[in-house]
Amino acid sequence: MQQEGNRWWTLAAVCVATFMLLLDITIVNVALPDIARSLHSSFTDLQWVIDAYSLSLAALLLTAGALADLLGRRRIFMIGLGLFSASSLLCALSSSPAMLDAARALQGIGGAAMFATSLALLAGAFHGRDRGTAFGIWGATIGLSVAIGPLVGGLLTEKVAWQSIFYLNVPIGIGAIYVTLTRVAETRDPDAAGIDWAGLVTFSAGLFCLVYALVRGNADGWTSGTILACLVAAGVLLPGFVWVESRQRRPMFDLTLFRKPAFLGASLAAFALSASMFAMFLYLTLYIQNALGYSPLQAGLRFLPTSLVSFVVAAVAGRLSARLPMRALVGAGLTLTGVGLLLMGGLNADSGWTALLAGFVVAGAGVGMANPTLASTAVGVVVPERAGMAAGIGNTFRQTGIATGIAALGAVFEHLAATKVVHAFAAAPAAVRARVAQVPSEVLATGSPKPFHAIPGGAHMYLAGFTGALNTLFVISGATALAGAVLGFALIRGRDFVAPPGAEGAPAAA
Repeated sequence: MQQEGNRWWTLAAVCVATFMLLLDITIVNVALPDIARSLHSSFTDLQWVIDAYSLSLAALLLTAGALADLLGRRRIFMIGLGLFSASSLLCALSSSPAMLDAARALQGIGGAAMFATSLALLAGAFHGRDRGTAFGIWGATIGLSVAIGPLVGGLLTEKVAWQSIFYLNVPIGIGAIYVTLTRVAETRDPDAAGIDWAGLVTFSAGLFCLVYALVRGNADGWTSGTILACLVAAGVLLPGFVWVESRQRRPMFDLTLFRKPAFLGASLAAFALSASMFAMFLYLTLYIQNALGYSPLQAGLRFLPTSLVSFVVAAVAGRLSARLPMRALVGAGLTLTGVGLLLMGGLNADSGWTALLAGFVVAGAGVGMANPTLASTAVGVVVPERAGMAAGIGNTFRQTGIATGIAALGAVFEHLAATKVVHAFAAAPAAVRARVAQVPSEVLATGSPKPFHAIPGGAHMYLAGFTGALNTLFVISGATALAGAVLGFALIRGRDFVAPPGAEGAPAAA
């Protein structure tokens, strides 16, 4: 058993790693327009900067969790820290979109090892009421990283260079490795099996084919041979993954966990949260920086209301989870997120960033409430020895939500932007309409009115079309979050948790 002091060092190491991972995500969002200009990236390239990371992370989370149970959670955690730090250096040295995407994929592999073990390390170190406190601090760390990420990213991108956002991970990673090596105790599952290669191949290949088809569908044509082949492959491989796992004695994706409605509800709610709010950050960034013309630092400041509210609420939500029903916290958190996204809609060509303010505040409260509660639920319905599996599945749903959310929203958005921008120029002279029709849809989806400045009133007409497309995304993402709220509230039950309802530190019964 860990000594009292060492378990708090475990919390410190996990929080530092979580801070580094999420800081990197929020920093990258703000830096995307500068990265695009520096590396001459297209709209699709920008999607892959995020999705290359999320895809590799989602594809390998389950394998990392199984390896952690087998070889030791601390060991895999440290390997992940080292790989994430090294690949961050490669990101900073990237000279092309392809090189950056490859480095981001390596970051995702390191992130998978860290994500899959973080909550398992906390679950093994803390019990009872202290577990709620630990998850509350972890949730506050998420809020802090979100709070300062856009500011730090904007400051570094604007005053130094976008490469500096990746250099920042190197010293943070080294410090986290030292703490883990010297202070964190090793834990593992004595009954763990080997790597489930069949599950790894079917899941990762199926997920890649799906996301690739969504990202490239507009550009290549939805009826093209490549896109159709990817969709068919995804339709075969993903159900094949479920079939493979159902026949394994010790699967990396334990389907029996979903017999507990609470685990299923938490997984679906985590997917909905990521596919809605977190996937929308890319498109919000394009709007604030490209359409409204704010610098990276100015954009970071305008994300601050969401960040600060999320930070404050997350710090409270961990403690509330020991006294209030989990279903209530998850349902309320996703509802606030959905309402916040809907409030961000209604933009037009004359809107300023304050039109987003009410939605930023409400959605920030929802994210802060849902995040620590979902994390606690994922590991709370299994015995501690299976915490690595549960954490891996929970985080897989989160990252799969981001990857598929960005890809699906991007497919809709690119089509809508092209359609609505062309419609906005319907009253323009025929020569102008012809020029607009020749602009690639990827350019129309970036939010930059610069290609239309030479046309009298062109920038205003372009923004009318662009914001119209963005408003549709707010409706789609808001509905996704609200659907997650309903599923989470309906499925999460206190009696599904390992600790009996009413025991000290157990989640309150629904």
